[in-house]
Amino acid sequence: MIKILHNNSCSKSRGILEYLDENGVAFEIIDIINEPLSELELRTVLKKLHCSVQDLVRTNDKIYKEQFRDQNLSDDDLIQILLQHPDLIQRPIIIKGSVAMIGRPLENVKFFIEK
Repeated sequence: MIKILHNNSCSKSRGILEYLDENGVAFEIIDIINEPLSELELRTVLKKLHCSVQDLVRTNDKIYKEQFRDQNLSDDDLIQILLQHPDLIQRPIIIKGSVAMIGRPLENVKFFIEK
């Protein structure tokens, strides 16, 4: 089953859920705001994404710009920031077995789900 790391305040995340629902794709929603990931879960997602933690951070977000932008942060620092501020995690993240992707654009999601 496909898992969606979701933030309901994100229109792109809501759009992916709508697409999956309209196309009869079974999925499980993991609300990363109300059910934050553990450090192990976050590190596992990073491995499945095959990306660095820097790629997962929403650096254009107001919180990041105001509190963290000018700091020299290690990967471990960034992981702790994402654990404390899950709204800074790129979303939606779609997990299918041992692989994952950031769910943008929709065309990539369609390809990912079909393969």
